[in-house]
Amino acid sequence: MRKRQAPPVFRITGARQGLDEDVRGRQRRYVISMLVRTVAVILTVVLWNVQRPLAVVTLVLGLTLPYVAVVIANAGRENAPSSPSTFVTGASRPMLGPAEDVPEDEAEGIRGSRSDAR
Repeated sequence: MRKRQAPPVFRITGARQGLDEDVRGRQRRYVISMLVRTVAVILTVVLWNVQRPLAVVTLVLGLTLPYVAVVIANAGRENAPSSPSTFVTGASRPMLGPAEDVPEDEAEGIRGSRSDAR
């Protein structure tokens, strides 16, 4: 019994994601970073008398993470993607193709006509 996956949905407009989705994503990132901060503070307390250098690292993490989390949460919405181009560019053809093998007598006639034209 295989589960069928829904076919991928492609974005065809230049519209941004909804405001509700944007706020929900920011809140989720903030809560996750605050949970990491809480774990860092608890580790600081537990490790303070056991392994002081690691406790200092977790203390620094616990002190700096709120600032970083607030900056990320207030960063603003993503940039609107550019609209799809309405112009279709075709494949460009080369201006000159490779030289073809021309019989020697025809090549001489072509060269002569060029020199005569001058």
